[in-house]
Amino acid sequence: MLQPRMRILILGGGEVAYLVARRLIREQNEVTIIETSPARCQYLEESLDAKIVSGSASSIKAMERAGIAEVEMLIAATNSDETNILGCLIAHNYPNVRIKLVRLRTHEVDHWRTVCEEKLGVDLVIHPDREAAKRILRVTPLPEVFDIRAFADGRVQLFGMNITYGSWVVGKSMAELEESGPPKNSLIAMLFRGSRVIIPRGDDRLRAGDHVYIVVPTAEFQECLKFMGVPEEKRLQRVFILGGKQIGIELAQRLEKRGVQVKLFERDLQRCEKISTLVKKTVVIHGDGTDQQILSDENIEGIDAYLALSGHDEDNIIASLLSKRMGAAKAVALINRSDLLPMTQLLGIDATLSTRLVVVDRIFQFVRKGNVLSVKTFRDEEAEAIELVATAESPFVGKKLKDVHLPRGAIVGAIVRPSGEVTVPRGDAVIRAGDRVIFFCLESIVPRLESAFIAGK
Repeated sequence: MLQPRMRILILGGGEVAYLVARRLIREQNEVTIIETSPARCQYLEESLDAKIVSGSASSIKAMERAGIAEVEMLIAATNSDETNILGCLIAHNYPNVRIKLVRLRTHEVDHWRTVCEEKLGVDLVIHPDREAAKRILRVTPLPEVFDIRAFADGRVQLFGMNITYGSWVVGKSMAELEESGPPKNSLIAMLFRGSRVIIPRGDDRLRAGDHVYIVVPTAEFQECLKFMGVPEEKRLQRVFILGGKQIGIELAQRLEKRGVQVKLFERDLQRCEKISTLVKKTVVIHGDGTDQQILSDENIEGIDAYLALSGHDEDNIIASLLSKRMGAAKAVALINRSDLLPMTQLLGIDATLSTRLVVVDRIFQFVRKGNVLSVKTFRDEEAEAIELVATAESPFVGKKLKDVHLPRGAIVGAIVRPSGEVTVPRGDAVIRAGDRVIFFCLESIVPRLESAFIAGK
């Protein structure tokens, strides 16, 4: 857990490092980044209030220039597993580095996790593909659902769903939905419409094509799905996977264990041969999974899901659209360029995922400040969900929510009492000291919200 104004060293200056650093700096921490690319260093210097060191994260001299002797937390997030491990090895010789987080992509992550934890004192090993695979498996069996997140040790669920043409909720305002008898403890917390993010109020109406996030106690999750018209979860029988990278292999192995028939498409013949040694029942096809004729020959019509997981965002978008047109029930696309995410919503792709944002969220689950229990980001950090503990000093405590003047663009999504009772509150609800409170808000107002709630300003 973060203490005020920690000294934090991030190895690597990529998109993950940038997103993590931006928030850590906002929380008044002193951040240093080591990056090899001069152009990227210049960009980081212009974009962040951080110390940027040009050099290799596996260099002891570069680490010394970055002030490793005074650093309290290390986040190893370069694109090289070897560099990340060497960085942790160097940091292990400095007792002041009390917390170490490392991102690893190797398929041998389970073995390396043991080495990192036992020999290098690493506190958290993050495997992007494994984390992403877990998210994909949660949503694939649920039609129209594209994201599921958990809060309060699993007692609260937040799920994202697509509002489709013909849905009974199209045209309904938030107030009208409230009058239609939804589960007592449920709330539409966020609405994504194209490039816009909306924290909805009573007169906001749903439109076909909207993506909404709904918060609900786990015990009422199925009831809420039924109220919103989401078809029941279906047992997966046939799934196609585009791309033979680690995430594709990870998902194929997990689906095999569930008895799912899997076909994996990979253009590289040598890669196909390698994949064949790692999977048991998956059919590995040497071919272009974006080719209409190949997909037709492999009987794509009627498959339960098409998972587009190649290393190219554009291929994943095209393949997802093609698979839907050819009869796939659900298409999931791996999209790492955050500027493409609003477009994928407009195109009608069922679900998208960014391994970069998955890693950012995983880091934020571990790296937190004071009474902030968790932080989850949405799309290009345009919105956040923040789980905090209410202190007796907070001006929000003891007042009815209708009398609390939250910044516009913020909403209280759920309150979890110390007893475990979960409430998705309305205006008369009262926050008590010790409650876990889950806020949903636009990224731009997070500093004001945290300052008011935590510090009592």
